[in-house]
Amino acid sequence: MPRILFLMPTKTYRASTFLAAARQLKIDAVVGSDRRQTLEEFTPGKTLTVNFFDPEAAKQTIVDSAKKYPLDAIIPVDDDTAVLAAVASEALSLTYNSTASVNAAREKHRMRELISKTGMPTPKFKLFSIDDNPKELSSIVEFPCVLKPVFLAASRGVIRANNPTAFVEAFNRIVTLLKEPEVTKRGGASAGLILVENYIPGEEVAIEGILTRGKLKVLAIFDKPDPLVGPFFEETIYVTPSRLPAEVQEKVKYSVAQGANALGLWHGPVHAEVRLNESGIWIIEIAARSIGGLCSRTLTFGTGISLEELILRHALGMKIDSLEREKLAAGVMMIPIPKAGILKKIRGLNEAKTVAGIEDIKITIPLGQELIPLPEGTKYLGFIFARDEHPEGVEKAIREAYHRLEFVIVS
Repeated sequence: MPRILFLMPTKTYRASTFLAAARQLKIDAVVGSDRRQTLEEFTPGKTLTVNFFDPEAAKQTIVDSAKKYPLDAIIPVDDDTAVLAAVASEALSLTYNSTASVNAAREKHRMRELISKTGMPTPKFKLFSIDDNPKELSSIVEFPCVLKPVFLAASRGVIRANNPTAFVEAFNRIVTLLKEPEVTKRGGASAGLILVENYIPGEEVAIEGILTRGKLKVLAIFDKPDPLVGPFFEETIYVTPSRLPAEVQEKVKYSVAQGANALGLWHGPVHAEVRLNESGIWIIEIAARSIGGLCSRTLTFGTGISLEELILRHALGMKIDSLEREKLAAGVMMIPIPKAGILKKIRGLNEAKTVAGIEDIKITIPLGQELIPLPEGTKYLGFIFARDEHPEGVEKAIREAYHRLEFVIVS
């Protein structure tokens, strides 16, 4: 029986779907987490406690465990765990991306440097220290611009500034975020850096793909029908298949393949965000992981396998009957947090679930819990899932269901 180590932060949304796929394939699953499991001593070879922010120490923990319980693959579920997966895979001679390539995908400044060398459209960018004087910096950057931490994901800490006053406010806000103990621990030396790049206007799409020894297969292109113009860049609705013209979709695929190659990514899942305008196709980011949150539920392939099962089959070199997505259009809405406060009540949930085309609505933040919106926050209120014959029907269903929801938030 093949054995896979899943690197999963305690708070991940993805644990149940990956572990369900492992059971479906009769894979021996080992869960590597950042917190010791209560029954770890009674389940030898099933759980492993590793420090995701100390890759060298964590690598040694994994290597030592693998001597007794050999591994066939290591699967990360986010950007932080992808780095450790690369380090440990290299040490165990497992097929995966190199450590350098995964670090390049995680570190936004390095990604910009490498992609700019290809000649692909790239925004002008500058790297600054959190100790720099933002008022002085505001005189040497172009507006509008986007400020961002170099290592955080899901738009956390990403802020658009249209003028010097907004730049100073955004810079100071990001500095405060980067000095939070949890964030500082995650970022290490990168927590002292802020990337500033020209704002790129245009339509944005997300690409889900998988690399096989350097060759990219695009699994889905998601339209993002809500404009992402700032000042914050909260993701909302994803719909696939894309409604872009076929020739534009081919150009998007080619650009993502070029970008992945520039970073050195070679084997495993890829999630990318790109913008399109009259000047071309601009890579916003390329991550060495699959799509986040519960969004993978929108993707079904071949005879009905999930994205997680596809990833596991790919990692183990198992047969995959088809990489083609199902015929129905599908979509998801990551329900945004409208304001900070305590979530007291949710109204209209049952009514929202009755909208034609809606498959499910998952609320992922319990009542009574504090809500923190972007750019500081890390969570969404939940997810709305829909399927229909056409992308337009999916988008309509999601918007109607969301319109029926009311979240009572008390400051």
